[in-house]
Amino acid sequence: MSDSRPFRILGLQQIAVGAPEKDPLRTLWIDLFGLTPKGSFRSESENVDEDITVMGAGVFEVEVDLMQPIDVDARPKVHDPPLNHIGLWVDDLPQAVEWLGAQGVRFTPGGIRKGAAGHDVCFIHPKGNDAAPIGGAGVLIELVQAPGEVIAAYEGAQ
Repeated sequence: MSDSRPFRILGLQQIAVGAPEKDPLRTLWIDLFGLTPKGSFRSESENVDEDITVMGAGVFEVEVDLMQPIDVDARPKVHDPPLNHIGLWVDDLPQAVEWLGAQGVRFTPGGIRKGAAGHDVCFIHPKGNDAAPIGGAGVLIELVQAPGEVIAAYEGAQ
């Protein structure tokens, strides 16, 4: 199966951590761990108010998104589970989505779209179903289109 895969997973792009309130997350990740705040993102439709922090440098920078729900009782519940999702750099997102879908991978509604950091993204559902039996085994997985400089850096590192 891997010989025909028309894309590569290059590395970790982000992790997203959620809690009912961001303040304890900020204390740990920014104040104690020393991650650098980089931006913020708020979306009523995704029920999220997040701070984007980073560690590492250059194209190998990894985001740690600190998220709280806008409405703790609404869905999606960005704080449940607390490790909300992981994001993986992919070199060809449209090819990845097409190929993975053909292999029976279940995606969340919404298809490919712009993510909080401005990259095209698509999410693999945590659970499979009858129509698409392969999910993230309980983990929401974000596939993130790597920009050219990230692709080049990973190719140069091999």
